Amino acid sequence: ARTKILRSAAADAVEPPPPQPFQPSKQLGAVSPLGFFDPAGFTQVGDESGFRNLRATEIKHGRVAMMAAVGAVMQHYAKLPGFEGVPSGLPAAWTANGLFGFAGLFLLSGAVELAVWTQDDKKEPGNFGDPLGLGQYNEDMRNKELNNGR
Repeated sequence: ARTKILRSAAADAVEPPPPQPFQPSKQLGAVSPLGFFDPAGFTQVGDESGFRNLRATEIKHGRVAMMAAVGAVMQHYAKLPGFEGVPSGLPAAWTANGLFGFAGLFLLSGAVELAVWTQDDKKEPGNFGDPLGLGQYNEDMRNKELNNGR
């Protein structure tokens, strides 16, 4: 009789609903006017690790593009010592100093990429803190960065 009561009590117990699958469309960056931006359909519902990898890559590419845009403007107005005779733009790659500068930038950016700005799985993608202490690492600025990088 006791086992019958225990079985009855176990049958009456309500199991909690299963957790909702990961929703990429509900993540940071889904704001007006674009909403959720995945035109090629790479993200999948429930695939959080794949989304985190794609989001980190999206942020990284956006940051590189923004730095390149600033660099493209700055090269017109400022030259580093030793590079005064190097032409601006793509023709710089065909000069000795320009090639040397490109190799230096390539090595420096590779070192920073592999040693300094590494993604921590415990933090959201692209979170490297607030290195300049400006206090601008908040949801609003992160949304702006994502949408500007797109």
